Amino acid sequence: MKLKTVFLMLFLGGLIILAGCGDETSSKESNYSIDEITISHVAPENTAKHVGAMAMKEKIEDITDGEIEVKVYSNSSLYNDKNEFENLVSNNVQFILPDMSKLVKYEPAFDMASLPLVFNSDEAAEDFWDGEHGQDIMRTIEKEGVKALSMWPNGFRVITNNKNPIKSPEDYKGLKIRTSSGEVLADVFDILKAGSVSIAFDEVYTALQQGTIDGQENTLSSIASANIDEVQKYLTINNFSRVDYVLLTNNTFWDSLDEKTLEVIQEGIDAGTQTARSEVQRLNEEGLEAMQERGNIEIHEFSDAEKDEFRTLFEPVYEKYKEIFGEDVVEDALNR
Repeated sequence: MKLKTVFLMLFLGGLIILAGCGDETSSKESNYSIDEITISHVAPENTAKHVGAMAMKEKIEDITDGEIEVKVYSNSSLYNDKNEFENLVSNNVQFILPDMSKLVKYEPAFDMASLPLVFNSDEAAEDFWDGEHGQDIMRTIEKEGVKALSMWPNGFRVITNNKNPIKSPEDYKGLKIRTSSGEVLADVFDILKAGSVSIAFDEVYTALQQGTIDGQENTLSSIASANIDEVQKYLTINNFSRVDYVLLTNNTFWDSLDEKTLEVIQEGIDAGTQTARSEVQRLNEEGLEAMQERGNIEIHEFSDAEKDEFRTLFEPVYEKYKEIFGEDVVEDALNR
């Protein structure tokens, strides 16, 4: 046999082997019903929300050995507050984490977090949303084509201002405070005889510095990271209302998952929820410690007696929203 013929046969044999390997790879079936999911949120990367989303990503990718890739977009880099919900409904993204207050137009009881002094701790809020009434509220969103999966906390709002220390209802009178919008908070500030203003968070520092507003409400971690204590004299840890998020997914996407894939995704959700809940406590504690160390702001924390004085004042608010949210729902939250 000529040498050229031998080389030709070896070459053709190699091609057949490679083709066979290619067929084996291409015919290999995936173990899961999807190979990619996307999580979009509006918060920076130094937040409990983002750390939770990354924990969810890592858990899913670890269990599936990378067969399911999870893409996480933070800081409104994919969708923002105004368009993330409609893109979830369209299944352009599979998971978002909006502030619960963004959902009140679909179900008023999502504004439970704004009811003043209803929850005594992060754990009490988590237990409520994990419990019967919280889950009932979450199920109401399904009519919009999305499914609420879990509550991820951001913690209690506290208040800062430049006028006077806040220790009693009288101390609120006449203050112009930047806070979130919403009917509940409007009613609260009306009772306190204070003015509430809606300003984008990235404009708050300058507004405080220039005296456009007297104060603002936010979580301890947000206040510390934005250096609000540089332009405010007094901080009161009143824990009136909260900022809580809800992990949402698309119904069509969720219903398309087979049992094995669903189990994996649920494990990822559980990991993300646990991480977000533990991380938020750490971040808020660190925020308080940072402001204490900087020493720019006078800090007062409400006593139980001071909280009781305000609870008495807020009785009309509780009664109003018992009719809107349900008496048993509000009582459940108050008694945790």
